[in-house]
Amino acid sequence: MRVLVVAAHPDDEVYGVGGTLVRHKEAGDETFVCIVTEGCSQQYRDLGKKRLAEITRQKKEEAKEAAKILGVKEVFFSDLPDMKLDTIAHAELNGAIESCIKEIKPDILYTHHWGDVNKDHKLVFESTMVAARPGISWQIKRVLLYETPSSTEWNAPLPETTFLPNVYVDISGTLEIKLSAMKAYKSELRPFPHPRSIEAVKIYSGKNGLVVARSAAEAFRLIREVI
Repeated sequence: MRVLVVAAHPDDEVYGVGGTLVRHKEAGDETFVCIVTEGCSQQYRDLGKKRLAEITRQKKEEAKEAAKILGVKEVFFSDLPDMKLDTIAHAELNGAIESCIKEIKPDILYTHHWGDVNKDHKLVFESTMVAARPGISWQIKRVLLYETPSSTEWNAPLPETTFLPNVYVDISGTLEIKLSAMKAYKSELRPFPHPRSIEAVKIYSGKNGLVVARSAAEAFRLIREVI
């Protein structure tokens, strides 16, 4: 099986799917990550071009190191503008994700939840659904959405935006590897009680685990499955 995670920003893939990616690797699956934006230009816009370029390179190295820890075979970088996906043509965003899907031809696809407060996440979800539309000669067998700490839970608790998982993956045996991959993203970790801290992710994993009587789990929303 071939598995692809589409992430708007560097680190989303670890926070949302890190433990599950290790489970896939242990099962013999090939795993890939597509990171859509450079994740820097807006967050560090006041530092100047030279420093911004340095941080962009750093984040790519962090992403590669995290991928190595998780056993990901390859990371693809689309380098679209961070926090500005609403300023580019929808067709361009569709095309960036579609090019990864066409190259990898995944059996299983993970992407963002549509209800996240982060607009890049919403747009990546929409374009992933366009890029992953069923075909005649080949199609993705499973499409799942993942939650991202500090985005999925921070939107208004409305029926149309609330994350309602219906698939849980036991990561009791892979949580420590996920946390190691998180630590590779030195530029993104925040102190507790920020949701993107080591302690917070342990709490999220434990909370999800309690739903299915496990010590730790990652939660997903199944969108489509072809059997």
